[in-house]
Amino acid sequence: MVGAIPRKTYFMGSLDGAASEEASDEDDNAAAEETLSVVAASLQLYRDALATNDDSKVAEIEISLKSIEDEKIELQTKVASLTKELSSERDRVLRISADFDNFRKRTDRERASLVTNAQGEVVEKLLSVMDNFERAKTQIKVATEGEEKINNSYQSISKQFMEILGSLGVEPVETVGKPFDPLLHEAIMREDSSEFKEGVVIEEYRKGFRLGDRLLRPSMVKVSAGPGPAKPETTEPKEKEQIETDEKTAETPGDEGTGEGGN
Repeated sequence: MVGAIPRKTYFMGSLDGAASEEASDEDDNAAAEETLSVVAASLQLYRDALATNDDSKVAEIEISLKSIEDEKIELQTKVASLTKELSSERDRVLRISADFDNFRKRTDRERASLVTNAQGEVVEKLLSVMDNFERAKTQIKVATEGEEKINNSYQSISKQFMEILGSLGVEPVETVGKPFDPLLHEAIMREDSSEFKEGVVIEEYRKGFRLGDRLLRPSMVKVSAGPGPAKPETTEPKEKEQIETDEKTAETPGDEGTGEGGN
């Protein structure tokens, strides 16, 4: 078969790879053992030099050990510097991640605001159509069966129109019985009311609508001015009684004069 590898060749290659790995491990172990042996030999030489008072040899070994210590300190300094740099880079990555997350959230808010504004502009233009529906609803007088069918069809269209606005998130502003809110209501009249407290909406002239947190238009309303001033008590009976007393008093002198003249 063309391109086939003989079993013997494949097997031998596998053995060579395994042997190569074993040789590498053996080399590493040998290097480690050699290093240990060098260190052990240096320590032994240092002890011998101390024992024989060989000051030059002791100084040479101490210089070698000091260079090793200096190298160790230098490596520790590099490790500390790299650790600090790594921490700084980690903080930078975290800041970039937080900035990106804030950017994503801000973009989502701006996108949602853009959509809401676009919907609001469209809905604002449709509110006049809805006003016409409301005015027609109050003006239609059903007199015949045909007019009733037309009215039912019209009411169905009006209801569907309101459902579409509701599906877009449009909500009517609450009015009658609610406290007057200048942010939601537009007062066009105030009137005394014994039923509602002062500052409460008592009648709605035009519906207001809102889309989410956005006010599309305020409601035109009439606001209660409270029960009004108390009416003064009537004084007619007292005045009538006083008039009658005055009349009797005026008649008394005349009667006395007439009597004296007759005598």
